[in-house]
Amino acid sequence: MRSVGGNRSYHPSMHFELTTLPSGLRVITEPMAGIRSAAVGCWVDTGTRDEAASEAGASHFLEHLLFKGSEHLSAREISERFDAMGAQSNAFTSKDYTCFWARLLDDDLEEGFELLAEMMQRPALRSEEIDSERQVVIEEINMNEDDPGDLAHEEFFQAVFAGHPLERPVLGTRESITDMTREALVGYWKRRYQARSAVLAVAGSVDHSEVVDLATRHFGAWDGDEVGHEFAAVPQLPHVRVVKRSTEQAHLVIGGSGLKRGDERRFAFEVLNHVLGGGLSSRLFRSIREERGLAYAVYSFRAPYADAGAWGVYAGTTPSQARTVLELIRGEIDDLIDGGVTVDELDRAKGNMRGGMALALEDPNSRMVRLGRDELTRMEHLSVDEKIDRIEAVTPAEVHEVAATVLGKIKAIGAVGPFEGTEFEEFLT
Repeated sequence: MRSVGGNRSYHPSMHFELTTLPSGLRVITEPMAGIRSAAVGCWVDTGTRDEAASEAGASHFLEHLLFKGSEHLSAREISERFDAMGAQSNAFTSKDYTCFWARLLDDDLEEGFELLAEMMQRPALRSEEIDSERQVVIEEINMNEDDPGDLAHEEFFQAVFAGHPLERPVLGTRESITDMTREALVGYWKRRYQARSAVLAVAGSVDHSEVVDLATRHFGAWDGDEVGHEFAAVPQLPHVRVVKRSTEQAHLVIGGSGLKRGDERRFAFEVLNHVLGGGLSSRLFRSIREERGLAYAVYSFRAPYADAGAWGVYAGTTPSQARTVLELIRGEIDDLIDGGVTVDELDRAKGNMRGGMALALEDPNSRMVRLGRDELTRMEHLSVDEKIDRIEAVTPAEVHEVAATVLGKIKAIGAVGPFEGTEFEEFLT
């Protein structure tokens, strides 16, 4: 249920309320009994995929810069006021959205709203602070590239999404950050930070009416139209990306195109992911680590977006065992495509997912993230019980169908280690 013009809507199974202000800003809350804290997040419908070539990394750069002060507050004043409340505050950027958040005592909620409103609506973006933070972002890029596991994942995503807007790295590049002007950052902020494409999500010790009043008071002047995105199909091309380094451990990511965010088969795919490499009893963990001792870390993952998706398997192993590990991964994938999952595997996966969902939603920040992300991306709001029901309804046949449809697609590989660029191409099909 949704409402506009300040009218409230209530979802009895989820216990959330949603109000859309006249500006188009959506305000969604979920109360939690028995606690004194609240988490508030301001979600913006923009990310790396929305950047022009001259703006590569702008979404993440702005994530840093909005903490550097507004027209009325300096960076020091913002940090000192958050510290004086004992609040936690931070932000994160993805390929398709950005979130600025704070967790604080319920008595301090209004001050938290005031600070976030200043940051979001009136960032100063002073030239001297852009220049100082520019080096911080470059150091973050350096740190990411010094982590071979992170780098292998980045190479994989650039391989699987080659030629698509999702290909772009969230951090940008040293060159793009070095060359980015204040005019480019201000233009991106003005174009993408719009009230109709933003969500205020609050969970914890909150009252919806009070939150709407705070939102109206501090964010009521924010305006702007809904922003768009460049949606496209992912080119189905086999692609290997290798970063050659003399490392003691090889870092490998192999996978392919996955399901879109709203695909009805996503619950079956979640179960499949758990059986393949999502837990200590998964096929990959048992085969590669427990039985053969070839890797300390091995797992599978999903990455769904509005118009595309990806799935992958990560493993870290000695370079001399890289081919053996890739052969074992391919063997486990082929077995799932050919034979599906057993009833025991299905039951274990469902039990693990039930417990994981309950544990993940015990703190306000986790609930705020779920509320804000689902509302921003226009996904259906599901309570824990509703999602458990969807997972419990998944059948072995549905998992088998998803395995055959998704895991059999042309693959991509990202690798870091003492390898040549042409290695591993035989594992793409």
